[in-house]
Amino acid sequence: MRKLVPAVLSVTVLLAGCQGGGGDGSTTTSTAAFDPATCQGGTLTVLNQGGINHLDPARLYTSGGGNLPSLLFRTLTTRNRQPGEAGAKAAPDLATDLGTPSDGAKIWTYHLRDDIFFEDGTPITAKDVKYGIERSFAPELPGGAPYLRDWLDGAADYQGPYKQPDGIKSIETPDDKTIIFKLRKPEGDFPFLATATQFAPVPKAKDSGVDYEKHPISSGPYQVESYEPKKSLVLVRNKHWSTKIDELRYACPDRIEVTSGLDAAVINQRLVTGAGQDANAVTTDAVVGPEQLAQLGTGSELDKRVTRGEFPSTLYLAFNTKKAPFDNPKVREALSYAINRTSVVNALGGSAVQGASTTFLPPQKALGQQPYDYFPAGASGDPAKAKQVLAEAGLTDLTVEVTHENDDSEGIGPKVAAAVQEAFKQAGVTVKLNAIDAATYRDVIGKPATQPGLVLTTWGADWPSGGPFLIPIFDGRQIITAGGNFNLAQYNDPAVNAEIDAINALTDPAAAAARWGALDAKIGKLALVIPLTYEKDVYLYGKNVKNAYADGWRGQLDIARISVK
Repeated sequence: MRKLVPAVLSVTVLLAGCQGGGGDGSTTTSTAAFDPATCQGGTLTVLNQGGINHLDPARLYTSGGGNLPSLLFRTLTTRNRQPGEAGAKAAPDLATDLGTPSDGAKIWTYHLRDDIFFEDGTPITAKDVKYGIERSFAPELPGGAPYLRDWLDGAADYQGPYKQPDGIKSIETPDDKTIIFKLRKPEGDFPFLATATQFAPVPKAKDSGVDYEKHPISSGPYQVESYEPKKSLVLVRNKHWSTKIDELRYACPDRIEVTSGLDAAVINQRLVTGAGQDANAVTTDAVVGPEQLAQLGTGSELDKRVTRGEFPSTLYLAFNTKKAPFDNPKVREALSYAINRTSVVNALGGSAVQGASTTFLPPQKALGQQPYDYFPAGASGDPAKAKQVLAEAGLTDLTVEVTHENDDSEGIGPKVAAAVQEAFKQAGVTVKLNAIDAATYRDVIGKPATQPGLVLTTWGADWPSGGPFLIPIFDGRQIITAGGNFNLAQYNDPAVNAEIDAINALTDPAAAAARWGALDAKIGKLALVIPLTYEKDVYLYGKNVKNAYADGWRGQLDIARISVK
């Protein structure tokens, strides 16, 4: 069990030592003195491409509690919010520790800390945490992390508190400060899962169902002043939160203004120029473009305003193996040979910000990746081999549809779709592109009844392990027909499911990582997906921004620790 770095003073010293180089490649060149005790004040501007589709903690699906969401929602545990290896650990948040396991890690007991409140001053209780979790099972609120449906004993068919108000019996709250989870199998990673926003408390009396996201009740350092999905979010201080009850979030700015829907080139140019309020600006989703990359490493002023990290994430094409022609392995293999990863990398900004990938697991050591390339396409595709495979299968004049988002903010939009289309064309395959509005894209592809045959999508680890990378995508017990499904291949192999259970029971992280890597290599032979790229993150930040670094969990700036004063 891991322990929190407890005191603000200790964290200050640690951060001073970390600035200048993160253990996982994250870097920051900020030289200004930073003291979390005196950093409060000012307005932080966040310039983003993608917006928040849903602000309901039940519907959010973000690694380590997310960046903006964790300003509103405290959870039982959270990420440790530091660069390097230390940042890849979980830490207590609403709970006093990372939880006490018993019965071979099938039972986890948490105790809530004192003096924790919602934004209206109401004390947060264990029943509020339990209710927040139960809401995430409601079919009216799809999209959240799927693990609990599988992990909790007897919860597989639970339909949420609106249809089944008696709740989940395997979550017990014997008093206001204690919450007990009874699992159907050992899960040593439970403290990592408890960082998910589904573990945020929700007051039952304030729950308005699908409308709750219009103004969710904050348990974090900020509360919502205004929110317009996909466009804007303004946060102001929650007066019932303080650093005395939350040592990990510094909450330096008095106000945070998020603007979404911007083009990446515009965001980075505004950060470079830093005019007016843009001097106090950051972005959480726009890595630098070619123009800014050409200026880096030259000793310019811009070099002092860069942070680098790696979020474990894979961009890939996902086959629906229940639909023709993708139920034919030869079609999947042929398209795998045909893919031109260089053109995809270029469409995403070049090799400084994306790496070509032939494995589903990205290269981070903690995930256990084992290199493989079963359908070698080389750097620019092998259309001749693709044609050969199709001919052997008796397939000619093949036409397929590739579905993608209608904007490029998440890297699965028209630019990459066009690169895929051209590569398949070289192999004699006609591609029809199907663009879907980004606001509803995940809803469409995540419901088997509406899921297209071939889609562009991405997957990132929920915590630094191979398990959360492979389980939602390839565990057949994770297929959700009502919506919010991520096993897009709809792949269900009992032997693979059993191996997942066996790895989950391991307590040695190194041994588990080796097994996750081997499992990825085994599944890769089936060509259920075409891995395209893994993520490299290079972010700029404004002239007045201090304490900007990529955390070791997600490789992104942690807004909870940034100052503009």
